[in-house]
Amino acid sequence: MPRAGQVRVAGGERLTDRVALGVLTATFPRGLVDAVIAATGRREQRNRLLPAHLVVYYVLAMTLFSSSGYEEVMRSLTEGLSWTTDGSEDYSVPSQVAITKARARLGPEPLAELFARACVPLATPQPKGAFYRSWRLVAMDGTTIDVADTAANAAELGRAGTGRGDGSAFPQLRMVAIAEAGTHAVFAVQMDSYATSEVALAKKAVASLTPEMLCLADRGFTAHPLFAEAAKTGAALLWRAKSNAVLPVLERHNDGSFGSELVASDDKHRREHVISVRVIEYAIDDPGRPQAAGTTYRLVTTILDPTKAPGAELAALYAERWEIESIFDELKTHQRGPRVILRSRTPAGVYQEAWGYLCVHYAVRALLAAAADAGGHDPDRLSFTKALHATRRSVRRGLDATVTLARAIEHATAEILPGILPTRRPRAHARVVRRKMSGFNVKRAAHRNWPRPTVPIQGAIVVVAAPP
Repeated sequence: MPRAGQVRVAGGERLTDRVALGVLTATFPRGLVDAVIAATGRREQRNRLLPAHLVVYYVLAMTLFSSSGYEEVMRSLTEGLSWTTDGSEDYSVPSQVAITKARARLGPEPLAELFARACVPLATPQPKGAFYRSWRLVAMDGTTIDVADTAANAAELGRAGTGRGDGSAFPQLRMVAIAEAGTHAVFAVQMDSYATSEVALAKKAVASLTPEMLCLADRGFTAHPLFAEAAKTGAALLWRAKSNAVLPVLERHNDGSFGSELVASDDKHRREHVISVRVIEYAIDDPGRPQAAGTTYRLVTTILDPTKAPGAELAALYAERWEIESIFDELKTHQRGPRVILRSRTPAGVYQEAWGYLCVHYAVRALLAAAADAGGHDPDRLSFTKALHATRRSVRRGLDATVTLARAIEHATAEILPGILPTRRPRAHARVVRRKMSGFNVKRAAHRNWPRPTVPIQGAIVVVAAPP
């Protein structure tokens, strides 16, 4: 039986021409999908059961229904439209082999191009945490993703080493991402084999930074070549420095920060590529954060004028870097599923699937951002899991007309907004893991009741004045 707002397929039009991706079609409309297929040269030469645009939507659906088999994913994508043909087209769900071959024909390029064209910064100045003064707040970090344990994946992607010397259980894909702190929208990603370092990927990723952005990054990235490459974009940088970094005091400022410089190790004598920076050293005074006791943190920023960004404010702002860890948790635990690996058995399929995951995560976050704007809420107060469930339901219901898309978005928004999450409490956790086979310390009984911060980070910051 048709649902309100749906229309039947016009004469001569195939059911596969009506397939869309529920509310996510707002981010990935058919016209855009057709454009990326044409741009990457993947347009089919003859009519197929699985045309290229359907395979693109299928890959996105596959990353949305990560626990379903290939054929069940296709049923989820088409079941809401089956009534529209009046029986004139009996759509037969392709076999797993046919779907695998169609994915191989498509390749990863259309999904990568779809991400590049559609996934852009979302935040407006209204959401809390989206901007600091005039800068759009973004964070950069890297992660790895387990992929199917096949000979082809292991040969091209590689494995992490272990203490036993035989490598990790699964081959791994490494990626570096840049995302908005306020909306969790990932808009720049570079990925490659596990053997490729995060710094090498970051050098390519920072090209997506713009002068309106303030980028936060951990100390693993703060080396001269990468820092210099990021600074060239005109974006403001606030990166943590390693404890052994040499940062001479060249000028002291009233806010406790000091002017310094970064010099490449091979440029210490010629000094041809010196970068002027400002350094903020600070401690955290809070009995509820025992891991910070006795630690002095150092941040390096390209914002040289302390009146534009006082040291204490920047020190407190650096905590927003952890938002990208929450993004990886959304992507790898909630969307993909805990301890679930990418299902693709070839490297090309792995890259295609990974881009699909990133596209769907962005679209869910775009839906959440729109819902937050409609309800006047901070995006942090809306549940990613609830939005994910609403998105899955919208795909199964079917979508074949602009009016249906508008109603689907309206229904999804109405589903997301009730049950606003409580305001986040300050959080701190011991740097331990539950797994035994890890390079990190193992979680013990003493870590179960870890102390909670007693004050917000802004109240715990103590800027250490520059040494004389």
